[in-house]
Amino acid sequence: MIIRIGTRGSRLALAMTGSVADALEQRGIRCEIVTIRTQGDRHPDAPTRLLGSGVFVKDLEVSLAEGRVDLAVHSAKDLHGEPTAGLVFAAFPPRADPLDVLVSRDGRGLRSLSVGAAVGTESPRRRAFLLAARPDLSIQGMRGNVDTRLRRLDAGGVDAIVLAAAGLARLGLTDRVTERFDPRMMLPEAGQGAMALQARADAGDLLSALKSLDDLPTRAAVEAERAMVAALGGTCDTAIAAHAVCDGETLLLDGAVLDPDGSRVMRDRITGAVRDAGRLGEQLGQQLIERGARNLMTEVVR
Repeated sequence: MIIRIGTRGSRLALAMTGSVADALEQRGIRCEIVTIRTQGDRHPDAPTRLLGSGVFVKDLEVSLAEGRVDLAVHSAKDLHGEPTAGLVFAAFPPRADPLDVLVSRDGRGLRSLSVGAAVGTESPRRRAFLLAARPDLSIQGMRGNVDTRLRRLDAGGVDAIVLAAAGLARLGLTDRVTERFDPRMMLPEAGQGAMALQARADAGDLLSALKSLDDLPTRAAVEAERAMVAALGGTCDTAIAAHAVCDGETLLLDGAVLDPDGSRVMRDRITGAVRDAGRLGEQLGQQLIERGARNLMTEVVR
């Protein structure tokens, strides 16, 4: 069996896909990696909010549905809300570090950055959490892959940037981390640090082979986080955070909704059985709505 694995062409995406290919080849399955340019890759300078949802996912799904690839590797945080007919998430490998980190040019942590320091991020969630902690900061929109953002930082374009800990670890760049944010200060994005392996629903043999890569705690955590965001009606332009942790048969889900300028932060949590992950996410979303969360979900002004 030769499996064609579709992936974006960034160094990080290829590193993620390479780990999946290695795991499959250890199980006697030969793999071929196929790089696909997504809409997000074709328009690297356009704000994500102008490109719509699923900008890093939909082109991979089309290639999968049309049979050009057999498996697609996604970053779970990039997944759009609606399931795609004929496709399934066959496996969620064990999650990497889900937290955010600060990388600063001069080694200063968030509290030590100079007044009015420029911090680069395109994420409404990161922007809001940063401003909640330091209202004086100048948040600069910054898209691009990890290498591009690090080059802009090193060239002096900004004083610091915020990245996912998992991405730096997968690229062997953990030495660049200045500060790892405590989730009490910056709660992660739904799915951050996790990979989602997507295949056609009728790919029987492949689906069976992928079962050995599926980590049930990761699957449950991502399901709960995504269900919370969906219940809130979140988009790529709203500041919403969700982080679930499984402890045996128990799941703890933390959620947050923020005003774009960080002036208001609403947080809540829920605990229940892992088997009820999706329902718990929906319930936490409803709890936040009842507390007025949607009043905070206004468009980010850049």
